[in-house]
Amino acid sequence: MSSLTFPAHGPAQGQGHPILVTGGAGYVGSHLVLELLDSGFQVVVLDNLVTGSRWVVDPRADFVEGSVEDDALVRGLLRDYDIRGILHVAGSTVVSESIRDPLKYYRNNTAASRSLLESAVRERVRHFVFSSTAAVYRPLGPDPVSENSVVQPATPYGSSKLMTEQMLAHMAQSYPFNYCALRYFNVAGADPLGRAGPSGVDPTQLIDVAVAVAIGKRSEVTVYGNDFATPDGTGVRDYVHVSDLARVHVLALDQLFARPSLSHVLNCGSGLGHSVLEVLDAVGQEAGRPIPHVLGPRRPGDLDRVVADNRSLKEQLAWQPRYDLRAMVKHALRWQAEKRAGTT
Repeated sequence: MSSLTFPAHGPAQGQGHPILVTGGAGYVGSHLVLELLDSGFQVVVLDNLVTGSRWVVDPRADFVEGSVEDDALVRGLLRDYDIRGILHVAGSTVVSESIRDPLKYYRNNTAASRSLLESAVRERVRHFVFSSTAAVYRPLGPDPVSENSVVQPATPYGSSKLMTEQMLAHMAQSYPFNYCALRYFNVAGADPLGRAGPSGVDPTQLIDVAVAVAIGKRSEVTVYGNDFATPDGTGVRDYVHVSDLARVHVLALDQLFARPSLSHVLNCGSGLGHSVLEVLDAVGQEAGRPIPHVLGPRRPGDLDRVVADNRSLKEQLAWQPRYDLRAMVKHALRWQAEKRAGTT
């Protein structure tokens, strides 16, 4: 254990404490900000706005434009706001891009996280929730995927996230510091109250692409392969509502405050699988018309089925998903329609 010591921070729970959210102007980050604020936390958002949007950040939060790699800026924020916990969501997330430009992902995800972690240690911030990914697992692992499945990333994106998980594990051994790494599966939907949603101009997630077709922003969806070992021949994936995921982060943060010796990783998925055609059917039913789609070639590395074993998440955080696939589609469709109409 390091000789570096941390001051006591009052009651063993998080509500009311100032929390820093990196990447809080992005899709997941903006929903985390809402969940934290609605739960009684003070929130500071740090985002460089490369992919995020300032307008989506709830005005109740304090916003600072900047990079997690700016050590002087970050350390000043941690001191000035007396930050007690960090939710680290900033980073690059497009798997295919990571293959084309791996160094970008090791810089934005791994090196940037290392800078943030050093700032946290130097300013004695002891609680850290990290946005990780199911891409850390070996692609041909068991189904469903548990936290004990073999970690063997197939992409630079997965590797860049796993490296940060490893740094966190070593920090928890060396400092008065604890963390929870949340391994996301497929995040979808929008805030049920219409306060936030996907803001990207070029969606890559299936539900968002299908919604873009439903509102006339795209002409069709490409279905990549229909020869998978699934009931309808298309790939099956686990989708979790973004607001349910945001709730996980707040529960995990509270647990870190309550149990300072606890550090762990948790899968973040619904535990249910839906095929590509099931998703398109759900979007079509909500939109009131079929979603045009064409068949494309199966992409290298695509698996038949990837679904989370989320028993640890449910048991440790007493969490249950509130929204099913149809709700994810409904909220995403409403968000994109209102955004297109200029009412958000």
